[in-house]
Amino acid sequence: MRKEFLPFAKPSVSEEAIADVADSIRSGWLAMGPKTILFEKNFAGYVGASYALAVNSATAGLHCALTALGIGAGDEVITTPMTFAATANAILFTGAKPVFADIDRETLDIVPENIERAVTKKTKAVMPVHFAGTPCDMDEIEAIADAHGLAVVEDAAHALGAEYKGRRIGADRGARRLSVFSFHPTKNITTGEGGMVCTQDEELAEKIMMLRQNGMSKGAWNRYAAKGSANYDIFFPGLKYTMTDIQAAIGNSQLPELENFNRRRARIVAFYMRELADVPGIILPKPAPWAHKHSWHIFTPFVDIDRTGFSRDEFIARMKERNIGAALHYQALHLFSCYGGITGMGRGSLPEAEYVSDRIVSLPLFPAMTDEDAHDVVRAVKEVCRL
Repeated sequence: MRKEFLPFAKPSVSEEAIADVADSIRSGWLAMGPKTILFEKNFAGYVGASYALAVNSATAGLHCALTALGIGAGDEVITTPMTFAATANAILFTGAKPVFADIDRETLDIVPENIERAVTKKTKAVMPVHFAGTPCDMDEIEAIADAHGLAVVEDAAHALGAEYKGRRIGADRGARRLSVFSFHPTKNITTGEGGMVCTQDEELAEKIMMLRQNGMSKGAWNRYAAKGSANYDIFFPGLKYTMTDIQAAIGNSQLPELENFNRRRARIVAFYMRELADVPGIILPKPAPWAHKHSWHIFTPFVDIDRTGFSRDEFIARMKERNIGAALHYQALHLFSCYGGITGMGRGSLPEAEYVSDRIVSLPLFPAMTDEDAHDVVRAVKEVCRL
């Protein structure tokens, strides 16, 4: 057994990033300013977006995206039940109702045909989630959206660096199309907390710029800097969702490392796939055929509970006994009291999501993992599955 606990995720923050954070603190400019603006510019260039708008979390970004689209009380937004609570919460924040459509148990992404079946006169948008970094089938989803006049907001929290048919997630895809990324410490790059909204829709970008700063036409940097103007207007009630330069300082050093980070993730996954291929009790993930590039935010095999004779939760407990931090991503949202009550869905409503929800487990995956760490994970999985 390992002597030290191996967490399922751990950020890699360089000394350069730490120095840049210190520089922001010493400069006296801590709020959104020049480093955030630089981060937005570089991020937009990386994903291929006309606009990249930094916010203090992906949850905030999803909320801003839906609000900018005019979604509100009485509306419906179709999404997946296999996601973090933030996806549904952002819909609820607008006054709209989340409608869950079932997934494919192999790709773990929402099934376009199930989106089509869930559309009603109240539907205003679709919010696909690129689960674990596997891109959804966006051509099919956007065809459905276009046929029904729906907006598309991609929850790309897991998908930084992923590509769909050779096109990076977050790249320009037309009017009323937005993608939202997360920079939580578990994600492919981090800013501590933070998010980014990407779009080519100029009108939506302008609305989000104001929404994130209390509806104001100008942020603090545009008002207080040496060449700034003190005058501004407020066009509508907004929120306080801006990123700080302290966060952006970390992001500016993380973004150039993203490709290296993702390559390391992919190498660890390849090792897992090879070493666990014949382990009874483990069902390995299968990448989608249209996923040109997977970002491998998390590695999520299934515990074959019918074969092991014990539950996924017991598997996690036994891994932790061996100092391996296995985790759960996620319990299907409609099985929580909150969302089940709101949607009227319970167990039996979404059988594919429920199958996954009962079996899915996250094994440790982060760039700073050593080969020895990965060997320890494999050894522990084999021990647990032999019991």
